[in-house]
Amino acid sequence: MKIADILDTKGSTVHSVLPWLTVSEVVERLGRLEIGAVLVCDEHGAMKGIVSERDIVRSLRKHGTALLTMPVSEVMTRYVQTAGPEETVAHAMARMTSGRYRHLPVVEGGRLVGMVSIGDLVKHRVREMELETGVLRDALIARY
Repeated sequence: MKIADILDTKGSTVHSVLPWLTVSEVVERLGRLEIGAVLVCDEHGAMKGIVSERDIVRSLRKHGTALLTMPVSEVMTRYVQTAGPEETVAHAMARMTSGRYRHLPVVEGGRLVGMVSIGDLVKHRVREMELETGVLRDALIARY
């Protein structure tokens, strides 16, 4: 299974914020949308970073409540790993696990086409394994 298969099911919506928005504004947006991360893009749509709940919590420890008035560009992760739609789910899961990140923007031909989370990948992998188990069970039953 490929990342494109997940995007076909999930959709290609990617939420983003401008780098000068405050962390407080971004926290409100994450909560309202019930998501764990947003891309940080400039006014032309170019990806500048990503900010996740984890980035915010770690920065809260460092800056205290002053964090809420800081621009999100101060806490975002600047180096963003991306995937292509043809990357396998297994490969993307392995990269995300080893890199300890939970969100992966999907880029094709230099254009953002979606974003997947580790939860999306796990959910699809479990479905794939359930299907394989069903096929093996059916084959075993048909044999006897």
